[in-house]
Amino acid sequence: MTTVQPTRTGLVALKMGMTRLFNDAGDQVPVTVLKVDECRVISHLTVETNGYTALQLGFGTAKVKNVSKAVRGHFAKAKVEPSKKVFEFRVPPESLVEVGAEITADHFVAGQQVDVTGVTVGKGFAGGMKRWNFGGLRATHGVSVSHRSLGSTGNRQDPGRTFPGKKMAGHLGAEQVTTLNLQVVSVDAEKGLIMVKGSVPGSDGNWVVVRDAIKRPRSKDLPFPAALRSVESQAPAVEAAPAETPVAEAPAATESEG
Repeated sequence: MTTVQPTRTGLVALKMGMTRLFNDAGDQVPVTVLKVDECRVISHLTVETNGYTALQLGFGTAKVKNVSKAVRGHFAKAKVEPSKKVFEFRVPPESLVEVGAEITADHFVAGQQVDVTGVTVGKGFAGGMKRWNFGGLRATHGVSVSHRSLGSTGNRQDPGRTFPGKKMAGHLGAEQVTTLNLQVVSVDAEKGLIMVKGSVPGSDGNWVVVRDAIKRPRSKDLPFPAALRSVESQAPAVEAAPAETPVAEAPAATESEG
């Protein structure tokens, strides 16, 4: 009987852009670069207090002048610096991480599949051909000026109206979308980079949520409950003081005979 690993927390990463990597066979793989920037656990949400169990994570570092006094107190309680982005991840009690701990990019491993959620690129007001892939009207035979129009949107005298939800021109993009089962190609824990195969929703510079793929079995090699930065690596390196070299004493002066 195989044991299923409990649900782990996800991360919020910054979409840097797209590039390519080369595998061992020399084939190029298009990847999206995601950066994990100072991800720290701010607080725990429990069933007794909040009605559910979750982790509250902060990402990035915000300027103190841009944070309200009440929010600064919330971060001060966890003894962490104010964050640019705060997000909650619902997890079982056994997946909770200590408050103040920093989660690194190697929370995900190469080869696993993840689900990425982001807000798509906003395209403003768009017509039916761009928004819904309509074919448009004929280019000849009596059609003039309105080649890219929608055509008829209603019915005959009964019911004599356009039903709600009809695909028509309107606002396109700027909506939350989740792309499933994207493969992690490479992870650079030192630089906080995650290379994901293919494209992810959102513009460059936007925040995206990365989770373990919900429709794929989780690998046994995943760090549980999370990949944490060691305390030794957080402490600044202190150079050892050079050892003092003993100074040779000058020989005592002797009186010359004469």
